[in-house]
Amino acid sequence: MATLDLFAELSTPASSPSVFAESWTSWLKGEQRAGRLRQASSVTVYEAMWSAWSAWCIGEGVALDALEPMDLERFLSSRGGRDNISARHAWRFLRLVDRVLANRSRSLGTHPNHAATQLLEQRPEYRYANAAEKDPLPAFLPAGEAKRLVTFLSAVRPGRSAGGQAWQDVRNRAAVALILGAGVTPGEVRTLELEDVVVDGGRTKSMPWKLRVRGHAAAPARETPLAPWAGQLLAYWLQLRSEQGINGQALFPSTRTGKPWSRVSQYNATKEVLQAAGVDDVDGGSFRLRHTFALRQLRRGKAPGEVARWLGVTDPAVMARYQRVLPAPVDVV
Repeated sequence: MATLDLFAELSTPASSPSVFAESWTSWLKGEQRAGRLRQASSVTVYEAMWSAWSAWCIGEGVALDALEPMDLERFLSSRGGRDNISARHAWRFLRLVDRVLANRSRSLGTHPNHAATQLLEQRPEYRYANAAEKDPLPAFLPAGEAKRLVTFLSAVRPGRSAGGQAWQDVRNRAAVALILGAGVTPGEVRTLELEDVVVDGGRTKSMPWKLRVRGHAAAPARETPLAPWAGQLLAYWLQLRSEQGINGQALFPSTRTGKPWSRVSQYNATKEVLQAAGVDDVDGGSFRLRHTFALRQLRRGKAPGEVARWLGVTDPAVMARYQRVLPAPVDVV
């Protein structure tokens, strides 16, 4: 039995509701202005997708703003179903719908409709359609584990008892907090200096709110925001550092005299913090924290280009991997 191609034209009513056309045009113009959609061939493919989708919705009486995951599933089934549509085509279509709906919600000031994202979460074969064994998806902390880690790290914030802990323990927690709360790498944590902490200009007086990260072979110089909870913990570390009379310009020195923190010593300290917090798979945990930071920012609606600047990422493939896993729930305090 013949089936319809995913992008084939469907017969449409004489006049389609303006909401479909306006939503498409608004999204397309925004993408072209931002330079994210430049090739005419890509516009043609997306336009064919949206045209077929619009026609199906009109014929089925599906309102765009009331879209449900089952509507998207029914549409894909009408094009031949999973036996005749490649997972990559389905993924591309669902991502298009999600982006157009997100743009529409921003324009109207309404809550976004996450029907496409929900279907991606329900269908792993769609969600990971672009994954390849040689290009693995980034590992990140599950929501519950991330929240547990934040609670553990913040247990020595200002106003709470440090429990008689040594200054090295507060240093270790603050260093881990910067990886999860600012997206810096372990190596960058070791090279940060006191002057790299930005306090002025933030929402809360005298509270660190971003970091200046020096450029190196792997990344350009940049600034990256601090999560509020991480800023509070960093402020406490700076206060304790001053009270303890710790010397030198390194933000996280190894000794009171200001000796630099070695790679091995920092790795072991991070591992101990993660183990104490009950985090699974502590080996390589630092980069799981950095990936969690990146995914959280993308889930909050930050543009991939902006997140890439915060991370110091210049390879487009890195952000592409984040966007492949993005539909999976990432809820970090």
